[in-house]
Amino acid sequence: MDVRLLGPLEVVGSAGERLDPGTRKQRAVLAMLALSPGRPVSLDRLVEELWAGEAPAKATATLQAYVSHLRRVLEPGRRPRTPPRLLLTREPGYLLDITPAQTDA
Repeated sequence: MDVRLLGPLEVVGSAGERLDPGTRKQRAVLAMLALSPGRPVSLDRLVEELWAGEAPAKATATLQAYVSHLRRVLEPGRRPRTPPRLLLTREPGYLLDITPAQTDA
């Protein structure tokens, strides 16, 4: 998988297919994670960046829903209850398990 951050956000799967990360905020989550490949990004930072200090009461739950959607997009063949391989939960938040070479940033 490659994440292209320069210009419009694009995600290219391992077979060369373009993947649709979804809504603007879901794309923003993916971009923030891709800017720190292989390193966790805290929930606090993700919430702050997504809602610019005006987070709704259920921001964490909404963020979890975004991550769930992104996991389905990034690993379409992953079976239910199988641990994800790319978008991982890691303290203090989430980690996109890609190398810096898999982004153009």
